[in-house]
Amino acid sequence: MLRPPPGQGQGQGRAVGSVLKTPKGTRDHPPVQAALRERLLGSVVACFKRHGAAAIDTPVLELRETLMGKYGDNAKLIYELQDQGGEMLALRYDLTVPFARYLAMNKITNIKRYHVAKVYRRDNPATTRGRYREFYQCDFDIAGQFDPMLPDAECLKIVHEILSDLQLGDFLIKVNDRRILNGVLAVCGIPESKFITTCSTIDKLDKVPWEEVKNEMVGEKGLSPEAADRIGEYVQLHGGLDLIEQLLQDPKLSQNKLAKEGLGDMKLLFEYLTLFGITGKISFDLSLARGLDYYTGVIFEAVLLQQENDHVEDLVGIGSVAGGGRYDGLVGMFDPKGRKVPCVGVSIGIERIFSILEQRVKASGEKVRTTETQVLVATPQKRLLSARLKLISELWDAGIKAEMLYKKDPTLLKQLQYCENMGIPLAAIIGEQELSDGVVKLRDVATRVEVDIPREGLADEIRRRLEP
Repeated sequence: MLRPPPGQGQGQGRAVGSVLKTPKGTRDHPPVQAALRERLLGSVVACFKRHGAAAIDTPVLELRETLMGKYGDNAKLIYELQDQGGEMLALRYDLTVPFARYLAMNKITNIKRYHVAKVYRRDNPATTRGRYREFYQCDFDIAGQFDPMLPDAECLKIVHEILSDLQLGDFLIKVNDRRILNGVLAVCGIPESKFITTCSTIDKLDKVPWEEVKNEMVGEKGLSPEAADRIGEYVQLHGGLDLIEQLLQDPKLSQNKLAKEGLGDMKLLFEYLTLFGITGKISFDLSLARGLDYYTGVIFEAVLLQQENDHVEDLVGIGSVAGGGRYDGLVGMFDPKGRKVPCVGVSIGIERIFSILEQRVKASGEKVRTTETQVLVATPQKRLLSARLKLISELWDAGIKAEMLYKKDPTLLKQLQYCENMGIPLAAIIGEQELSDGVVKLRDVATRVEVDIPREGLADEIRRRLEP
């Protein structure tokens, strides 16, 4: 027998005096925020579809073992659940690991997919900067064996398109390659067992000065000061094709097989990005490490640049707004025979972008419409509820987005006021005179101009006026 949880079904509610709130690092989205979010997601998904991606979905819950060992130092942020009837479960931390599990489980070796869904991190929330414990991710990934750098270049083009379309201001996409980074660590004398933890420290260079990064390498990660200094000579470099050429000639790096491979691919990537016409926003940055274990090749991250006189305060504080890379070994970790499926993908930081758009809307005073209603069906006299119900039904059946007030005899002023409050552009007014003439008075709410329209042509006239 199912019993109600304590405090329910026994006349008990919340504890007296307790504050009603959402859990730490989460929030509700009232209509204005939900409408803004829908606008933003629509723009991102339109870009993914333009590039030929199909949508998939996966469960919010994964087996704990599926997620463990994939996220480096960030594994501590995974939400683990108590034993659920013999299964150890966790909430998904990102959409990439579930995607790799999906590919391995279904033996898929070739797909271009996008996935928009919520993920969960037991992070210290910084809600002012768009960091939450529950948040949306928008991912685009290409899985399959293809010629080098073609899918990778397209992922970077997608980031460029989305950030340009959203007009968030100036941005920079930093690019690096895990093979180059590992090559740098190898030639600096770092043992392979310390590569991943050293990468996590290097990844902090965009937030803290080199001296702090060096102190962590020496004090916490056990590197010698000399080795840290050698790493510093490389990871503070950034540029374009010229830097790639310079490193290909570097006496130490050019002798390292991994680094040489990575630099060769990076050169090819920049050639493709030049053809796409986007290298002006791309920087080859050796400090970029991305702290996840599963990256094997190209990695990238997009950041917004500080702008003077911008309405948005502390734009630098928003952090990265997109990131991704190549993870050729992840699917093989789930396949019983270890069969690999090469993958590359990008995740758009939708929450951080949303924080910026929200601040912009507030600053500009823009009135965001929360509904898509095209017309309000109104009556000017009493005892005409049946006329309203018949007309609104005709409009709904014709595919028109229509509303009416839930009152028998509302005043015309109240009905028109509702249109203005909700941003409804048209009112279809039907009174006794209109009923006898077989017409409907169509009112433009903004200009207040009214025109009689034959009833049978009303839906077409509304479409003609409102639909592009």
